[in-house]
Amino acid sequence: MLELHHIRENAEKVIQQLSVKNFNAKEIIPRVITIDEKRRNTQKELDALLNESNVLARQTGELFKTGKKEEAQELREKSTALKELIKTLERQFSVFEKELEDQLVLLPNIPHDAVPPGRGAEGNVIIHEEGKIPVLSSAVPHWELASEYGLIDFEAGNKITGAGFPVYMGRGARLQRALINFFIDRAVTAGYTEVQPPVLVNEASAFGTGQLPDKEGQMYHVGADNLYLIPTAEVPVTNLMRDCIINAADFPLKYTAYTSCFRREAGSYGKEVRGLNRLHQFDKVEVVQVQHPDKSYDTLEEMKEYVAGLLRMLELPFRIVKLCGGDMSFASALTYDMEVYSAAQQRWLEVSSVSNFESFQSNRLKLRFREGNAKPRLAHTLNGSALALPRIVAALMENNQSPGGIHIPSALIPYTGFDRISK
Repeated sequence: MLELHHIRENAEKVIQQLSVKNFNAKEIIPRVITIDEKRRNTQKELDALLNESNVLARQTGELFKTGKKEEAQELREKSTALKELIKTLERQFSVFEKELEDQLVLLPNIPHDAVPPGRGAEGNVIIHEEGKIPVLSSAVPHWELASEYGLIDFEAGNKITGAGFPVYMGRGARLQRALINFFIDRAVTAGYTEVQPPVLVNEASAFGTGQLPDKEGQMYHVGADNLYLIPTAEVPVTNLMRDCIINAADFPLKYTAYTSCFRREAGSYGKEVRGLNRLHQFDKVEVVQVQHPDKSYDTLEEMKEYVAGLLRMLELPFRIVKLCGGDMSFASALTYDMEVYSAAQQRWLEVSSVSNFESFQSNRLKLRFREGNAKPRLAHTLNGSALALPRIVAALMENNQSPGGIHIPSALIPYTGFDRISK
């Protein structure tokens, strides 16, 4: 959520910045400022009346002590009337507070100045590309390889649950577990603390990281308990620090978690979502950092390079893409996507997003830090996929296929226990 004082002091600039995300704030920003003025004026009036009420209470007590009961009774009646007015103003203040929050939650995060304009993926900017694109004479897509080698049973998942819930079998399951352990081990080596969070979160947690109300339709909701299945470990992990004040000397806070992730992916159809390309349930290792505002963009670059290092170890050709305003998430200020090349599908597949949310999430989370005796300030939050498994598995299968089987990258062999998947 955007900070209110920043909106008040930079209204026109905020409108212009949000236009980079193709968000028209020309009506909502003046509305926010108007409601805020009413709220602040009501608060001033309320404070004055509360002060007057306290003075009357003291004066009434003194009059009773000195035996001036009639004068004391007059002040008591005046105090009673004043308290009714205070109650009325408190109700008005609550209404303005609710109206203000209802407007503020509609505003996406302000994009960083480095974010390019654009309406969709076509506006994204490729900033780095490396690795040799495999040239295969007869490349087979991963969904056929999965069936041929007995690695994934899509039909069984469809029978048990529905489309988008595959069942990993034999060495396919072993490959999944190997990748999870590999990613977790690399994160722990890089200084991240491993946590195992719940995969169900409450409404406050989903609101804190920006999933609600923006992505409510994409989340699975357990109505009887009003809980949500997580779309990413970012949600529970970042909420570990909700309502906390951190000592600045403890920065950065670094966490990693493996979880299953759940996304409804409503409206996703067509050949580009076949196989593992887009699932309703998938496994992912996430890295999350909480950092000092002065250092968060250096941290973003470090996290970007960390994910790139994982892709190098997996021997996958990849590229790094800076997202344009129209392709960014609601809560992000700057996002890099990592994409790997799929030899059989002959296209790039997104496998990671690394984002800086600046103070957008921490304002919702009330996540602050203190330096010395200074007033607490909002921290910056960052997160990244390190990595999401489905498309990594797809690319590994497709790019490493040969007549003799599917080759396993050397970095994974200690985790799989085999260097090749044969029929």
